Amino acid sequence: MSDKVLLILVDGMRPDSLELAGHPYIAEMKAKGSSALDARTVMPSVTLPCHMSLFHAVPPERHGIVENVYTAQVRPIAGLFEQLAAHGKSCGLFHNWAELRDLARPGALAHSCFISGSVYTYEATNQMLTDRAIEYMNEESPDFVFLYLGLVDEIGHRHGWMSEAYIQSVYDSWVCIERAARAIPEDYAVIVMADHGGHDRTHGTDMPEDMTIPIVMKGGSFSPGQRIEGASIIDVAPTIAKLLGVPGNKDWEGKCLV
Repeated sequence: MSDKVLLILVDGMRPDSLELAGHPYIAEMKAKGSSALDARTVMPSVTLPCHMSLFHAVPPERHGIVENVYTAQVRPIAGLFEQLAAHGKSCGLFHNWAELRDLARPGALAHSCFISGSVYTYEATNQMLTDRAIEYMNEESPDFVFLYLGLVDEIGHRHGWMSEAYIQSVYDSWVCIERAARAIPEDYAVIVMADHGGHDRTHGTDMPEDMTIPIVMKGGSFSPGQRIEGASIIDVAPTIAKLLGVPGNKDWEGKCLV
């Protein structure tokens, strides 16, 4: 496989919010690609530990991050960015939550763009980052881009998960997703997912509402309308590596979903 890949993560997006949000591109992407609406994240179901597990394909007890503060790994595991860079692939990172800067080690990224959601608001920076990512992919044609959209988690903490404002933020995030997916070259596979869910105005527990995440994947390597069983957040890095024709790292525990 030699697809290029755009990974879009909507922080805190519960699977059961998708139908309520009702954005038409959700149904279109599910029909054209493969999906898991009952995928599992890791404990603690907190943003940075979940992202470290996503990019390093191991649970928190292996990478050692158990809160939203980065600490160096005692026994370092190469993450997805490092694995791709070691095989000559170019990678970009676009995010509006500063703590994600530590997902990539120095030298692993060809391009990085951070716009503070707390300074410009997450509503604005979701749009700004989408614009920047589209421009970068069309001009530079990188192999892999990670676009992080932080609005939904911010609204969940402010107004509550599954509140009216939360559902609207999910819809607004899918506006960005559709815009990106339609604006980039056709040789990009698109993966949309969350890092964790949430309940009331929080997350981090082992409740199903916190632990269940959606993963929706569209591209030539994915079967239209297929439902993927038993998916986990740690399966995404091995999947992306395979799509890009790169071997998975020997330390990774996740499985490939294609």
